[in-house]
Amino acid sequence: MEEALKALLSGFDLGGLAIVIVVSIVALGWGADWLVQEAVALSERSGIPKVVIGATVVSLGTTTPEAAVSVMAAMRGDPGMALGNAVGSIICDTGLVLGVACLVGPLPLPRHIVNRQGWVQFGAALLLIAASWPLASPLSPFQGGKGRIEQWWGFVFLALLALYLWQSVRWARKSGEQTHLEELEADVRAPLAIVLGKLAVAVVVVVVASSVLIEAVKLAAARIGMPEEIIAATIVAAGTSLPEFVTGVTAARRGHGDLAVGNVVGADILNALFVTGAAAAATREGLEVSSEFYEWLFPFMLGILVLFRVGVFCSKDRLNVVFGGLLLAAYASYLTALVVRAAS
Repeated sequence: MEEALKALLSGFDLGGLAIVIVVSIVALGWGADWLVQEAVALSERSGIPKVVIGATVVSLGTTTPEAAVSVMAAMRGDPGMALGNAVGSIICDTGLVLGVACLVGPLPLPRHIVNRQGWVQFGAALLLIAASWPLASPLSPFQGGKGRIEQWWGFVFLALLALYLWQSVRWARKSGEQTHLEELEADVRAPLAIVLGKLAVAVVVVVVASSVLIEAVKLAAARIGMPEEIIAATIVAAGTSLPEFVTGVTAARRGHGDLAVGNVVGADILNALFVTGAAAAATREGLEVSSEFYEWLFPFMLGILVLFRVGVFCSKDRLNVVFGGLLLAAYASYLTALVVRAAS
């Protein structure tokens, strides 16, 4: 099937591939949204409390696009695309999504979330870099060398993910937070066969859309001479972050800015632990880490997360428009630097 898909897409020119990429991203987002709805329906039918569903099923579901693309890429032997999508999504969520949300209106700063989970966010990013560092030759990344996130690191990340989700449920129960799932309850009373059927269709859509997207990106990267890691960390990452973008901006417009901030922080943690962990665990070889990450992507990821921490420290009770502008400027600098790098 992979060869047939590659042969089919080879007949498209660059403009055609761009359309295929956009359509694949839209289909991926639609499939992921449907997957979350049906998973929530099954969870509710089993009597699981909403607070548990919100902290586990829904939070994992919003990162399904990133996870699907990265796992499929890893299994197809494209580790640069797998890791680039995860790292790029962290940069996109923090810079673009949160930046735009701040421009919509000042966001209430939920310090209990930022102080509790913000350091988990930053720590997960540091752990991601540490796991990829070649300890046998620690200076080689600065000399064009490569590293590797071993498969066992993937399982460690997934174990930490499980611990984080468990702790999230405890935090939510302790604080009495309620998860609003009304918009996701359409199939709660539907026959079980229909719910399972829709769930199966959603899985197929996610898998097929991911496969098409990966092949289209590979062909487009080859034709324009840009590394797959860079395209994955920009175009693909922005596309797979659409659920977070829609959630964040909608929450800000409706006066729930604290939800926008919590959404970004949680998404970053899941991109580091869930997306990277699942991709690394999916293959015996783990994920090879090219020099592009050490020279460009990791520094930008850490830089924008540091900017976020500084902004939180300097803000009182709200993240304002100025801070949003700084985040967007940082994200624009990131894109500009990668475009210049690709053109050089």
